[in-house]
Amino acid sequence: MIDSTVVELSRLQFALTAMYHFLFVPLTLGLSFMIAIMESVYVMTGKDVWRRMTLFWGVLFGINFAMGVGTGIVMEFQFGMNWSYYSHYVGDIFGAPLAIEGLMAFFLEATFIGLFFFGWGRLSKVQHLTVTWLMALGTNLSALWILIANGWMQNPVGAVFNPETMRMEVVDFMAVLFNPVAQAKFVHTVSAGYVTGAVFVMSISAFFLLRNRHHDVARRSFAVAAAFGLLSSLSVVVLGDESGYAANEHQKMKLAAIEAMWETERAPADFTAFGIPNQQTHQNDYEIKIPYLMGLIATRSLNQPIPGILELVDRAEHRIRGGQLAYGALERIRANKEDLEAREMFDRHWQDLGHGLLLKRYREDILNATPQEISQAAMDTVPRVAPLFWTFRIMAGLGFYLIAFFAVAFYYSCRNNFENKRTFLRIALWTLPAPWIAIECGWFIAEYGRQPWAVEGVLPTFYAASGLALHQIVMTLAGFTALYTVLMIIEIKLMLKAIRKGPDDILPSLQKASASNHATKPAAGQA
Repeated sequence: MIDSTVVELSRLQFALTAMYHFLFVPLTLGLSFMIAIMESVYVMTGKDVWRRMTLFWGVLFGINFAMGVGTGIVMEFQFGMNWSYYSHYVGDIFGAPLAIEGLMAFFLEATFIGLFFFGWGRLSKVQHLTVTWLMALGTNLSALWILIANGWMQNPVGAVFNPETMRMEVVDFMAVLFNPVAQAKFVHTVSAGYVTGAVFVMSISAFFLLRNRHHDVARRSFAVAAAFGLLSSLSVVVLGDESGYAANEHQKMKLAAIEAMWETERAPADFTAFGIPNQQTHQNDYEIKIPYLMGLIATRSLNQPIPGILELVDRAEHRIRGGQLAYGALERIRANKEDLEAREMFDRHWQDLGHGLLLKRYREDILNATPQEISQAAMDTVPRVAPLFWTFRIMAGLGFYLIAFFAVAFYYSCRNNFENKRTFLRIALWTLPAPWIAIECGWFIAEYGRQPWAVEGVLPTFYAASGLALHQIVMTLAGFTALYTVLMIIEIKLMLKAIRKGPDDILPSLQKASASNHATKPAAGQA
């Protein structure tokens, strides 16, 4: 039988490394575009203050990018180490977007980041601006391919199970590429990254203004961040609505769990603004509902019902029985490849095979599962409701707070004396952690809400793990946690050091290093 402790620790290890890594990614996404905007203004106006802004924020971007790369590499190795059956079962599909991301996007951004730092004085203004925009494009392309891979885990389209190879295989790569869940996740995630970059720039600018330092850089950076952040925060809400619609189309159980919707909601469905979910009694205590709102979010209509958790459990039980038929037919095919009746049976039910594998938690011979085991396996398709319910509301609350925050910031930035609004500048400084909290909540919802699936409806999480010894998981879990914590501390210290120096002190040393690097290269005639 499968060791549940090993599986849970493997999940914890991947969750920790992924959430540590995603402390760095959104800032990379947001800062890259803001730097490109600042340099564009420099090229158009010729004012040196915009060049200084580009260089200063570029230094902070470079520190963050380096740490993001270091934390991201380990994640891909975990698929082979901790999730070997996952790699075998769906690696042909999941690996393709990751390979494209490495060959196309990562090399693009890594190359142009080098040109961004060492191209000053060697490239023309327009050439360097082009480099900066390509660097920003590379960071976003990287996110695109990774989210295409992740989106396929949420909604596995364009693939079928091959009984000859016992693996999932791509039959329509364009369906994988244009997966509606992946596209919704991409635009929602990068918009959240833009908000993170805007809050970061605004908070540091507020720090400078409160200290009466670097006034010219801080004032302009604050204004750029206010406008960029307002547009980005509004887009996060709009694109979040698209994610809710996609979840209702393709991940109904996740949506029902987020809303603690135990019974099917008749149209027009209400939104539960507050409640205390009780997973034992299948009801919410002290709930407060907003009429019609859930129907508009999930179905964009007032005449469509939304299935509840208990109805979806009944559907899962039906699919588990179909999965038993698919599993039995698969065993017959493997014994006799010429068994046409088994092939026909498998073709009718192969899409339920993953649900049948849920029974592996209870017995190896799933064809002989008892009705009680089938019912229990169906209940396993329900994730823990309370964490999802509350995490979503924390995320949404922070999202609406950031819209209000940026609206006020934009209003102040349009006035000449906004640096005198000391109370708001302090609020801006203390708002710095808000987008990271919201983003980590979003990833928790996306991944925890998919449980018990590694790939939605295809491969159960417990079935995807490697057969490692418990001590191996404990050692690597402790090692990665310690390493990532050290990297985070290093980044914070480097960031604080650069911020304390400020643009006036950090830029001369950066330019000196760039000039020294240029001088040590041999001339063409000396090479």
